Amino acid sequence: MLDLDLLEETSDRIYMKKLALQTCIDLIAKTVLQSEFRVRENGTTIKDEMYYRLNVQPNMNQTASEFWQQVIYKLIYDNECLIIQSDSKDLLIADNFSRTEYAVFTDTFSDVSVKNYTFNRVFKRDECIYLRFANESLERLVSGLFEDYGNLFGRIVDFQMRKNQVRASMLIDAIMRKDKETSDKTDAFLERVRSRLEKSSFALFPLQKGVEYNEHSKNQGVTAGVDEVNKVYDGFLEVIAKALSIPVNLLRGDMADIDGQVKNYFRFCIDPLLKIISTELNARVFEKSEYLEGKKLEIRRTTYTDLFDVATAVDKLIAAHMYNPNELRDKLGDDTVDNEEMNRYVRTKNYTDDDGLEGGEEE
Repeated sequence: MLDLDLLEETSDRIYMKKLALQTCIDLIAKTVLQSEFRVRENGTTIKDEMYYRLNVQPNMNQTASEFWQQVIYKLIYDNECLIIQSDSKDLLIADNFSRTEYAVFTDTFSDVSVKNYTFNRVFKRDECIYLRFANESLERLVSGLFEDYGNLFGRIVDFQMRKNQVRASMLIDAIMRKDKETSDKTDAFLERVRSRLEKSSFALFPLQKGVEYNEHSKNQGVTAGVDEVNKVYDGFLEVIAKALSIPVNLLRGDMADIDGQVKNYFRFCIDPLLKIISTELNARVFEKSEYLEGKKLEIRRTTYTDLFDVATAVDKLIAAHMYNPNELRDKLGDDTVDNEEMNRYVRTKNYTDDDGLEGGEEE
């Protein structure tokens, strides 16, 4: 006997798997979409063709938001994502490809297909952008653990549906089955009764002579049943969130220690992901000499909602002689200003040593 029926039972609950993955990946994708890809050189952002492709329109059919959202989804779902450049300089995301790995030669990608078009050429590793999420545990988790969670989820749902199911019996005299015409009328009557009970919260139907209706179901609440179903889904969602380093309470909307949750979310989930992308882009876009001379691509993710949120901290860093204004502008994501005053280090009186205080040294 093949257990095909068990596979079909699990696949019937596949929406739980898709919803959990969608919730986690959608949060990551929305966060990455708020980032800005910048080519930086000597504290200045260079707005060239690459800047336009990465932030506005990578290709003629996608905006940058659609493009990076697809990249994140493929990177997490498939554990890898291949981006190639067409002859018209468009950046395209490959739907399918075959990778040939070598030990001392450059890897190659063949049978690269984008939508309904397959490229005849072979792409070398240094000609394209290849991202790998390097999270095999997520793949094993989704394919293996879901069989247990999916079956458990399905059994609980089916049990709750059966527990609150209306059960009834009808006694019908044998005379009502004496010929096909009478039997068909009886079947039609039974179908109308079943339909009325299924669709109406309050059902009223006449009983004919020779027909007796008896209901056997018990009146049971559904609140506990719904809670049990939600617990199974929350457990599956929690495991996926942990695999992606997303704080579980952040997904649940728990406002307790929200600042700490957001910091951990960026530190352990978003920043490593952006590091994977920025490292690959720098390796493929720039030569070694250009990168060592200070020309590089940076991904500026959202760090604050309002500039006034960090105003006090900026003032303290300048007053403590830690940074000059231009350095802080660069760290906040703004271009440096060509003004000598912005490159000066300023120290307030509160941070001056004893020898610099008014009145001089003690006698």
